[in-house]
Amino acid sequence: MDLGLLLLHGAVGLIMAGHGAQKLFGWFGGQGVQGTTEMVEKLGWRPARSFAVLLGLAEFLGGLGLAVGFASPLAAAAIIAVLANAAWVVHRPHGLWNADLGYEYPLTLIVAAAALAFTGPGRYSLDHALAWNLSGVDWGVAALALGGLGWLCGTVARHVRHEHPSGQPA
Repeated sequence: MDLGLLLLHGAVGLIMAGHGAQKLFGWFGGQGVQGTTEMVEKLGWRPARSFAVLLGLAEFLGGLGLAVGFASPLAAAAIIAVLANAAWVVHRPHGLWNADLGYEYPLTLIVAAAALAFTGPGRYSLDHALAWNLSGVDWGVAALALGGLGWLCGTVARHVRHEHPSGQPA
């Protein structure tokens, strides 16, 4: 079981950290902060640069945390929040299936992150090495609740219009 959990938290975490590195550093064919800022602005989040950095950090640090099994429920919550916003804003209008740009892929990663919050990352993790017992129903529900709160904050933030100091909408 522990080897299976290592494969799961390692793969999901590294994939998410890679997505964050694309957004923050331009690695792996990504656009870096500037390109991410432009994307985030088109999607309606303001101030776009702040949200671009927050998005990249949540994916990068949440992914690294999940990959090494460190503070796993918090790492899972960060991933759940980011992917729930992506699924809701970008993919939901296209339906379920990834072939049609739907939310199948982010939903799968959300479920994997949530499952790890419930089960814990297993013996091959920093949580285990630090003797942190951060698993079980309470931790899983907490990760889902924090991830849901992150989704809600992201949804509300898209609808709040900020004004530039000149009085014009930003």
